Amino acid sequence: MSTPTEVTALARRWRLEVNMGTDETPDWQLCPGVVDFQPAAEPNFEDGTAYESDGWTENTKTAQSWQVTATINRKINDQVKVYHPVHEAIRLAWLAFGSASEVPIRYMDRNGMPEAYEGKALVNWAPSGGEYTALDQVEVTFTGTGPLTPITNPLAA
Repeated sequence: MSTPTEVTALARRWRLEVNMGTDETPDWQLCPGVVDFQPAAEPNFEDGTAYESDGWTENTKTAQSWQVTATINRKINDQVKVYHPVHEAIRLAWLAFGSASEVPIRYMDRNGMPEAYEGKALVNWAPSGGEYTALDQVEVTFTGTGPLTPITNPLAA
């Protein structure tokens, strides 16, 4: 029996979804057009060193923040003059306040590998602009509000 060859995972393995439903009745839909995806979850460490540590520093994790930055190609229906509904939900949350400003997102390895996460985020929406030959792209930053929770990958076999 042959040993499987290990290969390097590709950056395009990520799939971003937005809950277009409610917490009680989720309707997870693909955010299409992602061309760049960068998740981050930064811990906050505080120095807890005391004299008893003999000069060795002691640190304590006191908080955690998370963020996802994605560049998306805007998708449109040019027949009825509307943007893709997931893109519009994200854009409208950017302009909202209170609970309307929170976007439930999840992202996972599209190949079914175990990495998958879910959380609620606030949105920053920054159109890229560009020359006349450029595509209409937007850099979207999802800043977590509350926990980023590991979930079972819904695409896992």
